[in-house]
Amino acid sequence: MSNWSDPRTTTAAQPAVSVGVPRAARDVGLRSYMLSVYNYMASGVLLTGIVAYALAASGIAEGIFFNGGILRWVVLFAPLIMIMVMGVRMQRMSTGGAQAFFWAFAAVMGVSMSVIPLIYSGTSIAQTFFATAIAFMSLSLWGYSTKKDLSAFGTFLIMGVVGLIVVMLLNMFIRSDALSMVISAVGVLLFAGLTAYDTQKIKSMYAYVAGTDMMGKTAIMGALTLYLDFINMFQFLLSFMGDRR
Repeated sequence: MSNWSDPRTTTAAQPAVSVGVPRAARDVGLRSYMLSVYNYMASGVLLTGIVAYALAASGIAEGIFFNGGILRWVVLFAPLIMIMVMGVRMQRMSTGGAQAFFWAFAAVMGVSMSVIPLIYSGTSIAQTFFATAIAFMSLSLWGYSTKKDLSAFGTFLIMGVVGLIVVMLLNMFIRSDALSMVISAVGVLLFAGLTAYDTQKIKSMYAYVAGTDMMGKTAIMGALTLYLDFINMFQFLLSFMGDRR
């Protein structure tokens, strides 16, 4: 999730940077800002896919996940560790540092997801990816354009993700197929909702960073947030409807 304060929960006046700026100019700036967010996000997804398929095709992924012992768990938990580190160091990162972290995270996520082509058929992966892409674009567009404040909705969704993680950890021990299906279905719904919520939040942040040196880093952080929404929605949807080999 995004690590900055949600501007919709503050009572501060409209930032001075927008005073005297024509609405048309602000709209153009916002569109440019959101386009940079989406470009980063899409590039990150592309890098993840390339790394995942390259490792799967070369046989490296099979060695990691089926013969790698402790290496398997290192690869699986590396993205989570990186996100935790990011939460601690984000405020001190430069824009260049944030960019380097984003690309490194996307590559590491690709390594972690390289097991997917070994488990699911190529057709199933492609169908799920396109279904996720369509859903993501639709939900993000709605989150961008809606006048409804999604703050309370987002709080509920984040609490739901925390609860889902707890249930997933529990299911690692009880190994219930029925519970796995429920987890996948709920996960799809939660991250679908978060896509709309996070898009609105990223859009709202623009007024607070426009014209400042925070714009570049904030755009990257927004891209990382949407990237995580997309990747999680894809993985849960694949677990729910994917055809295993």
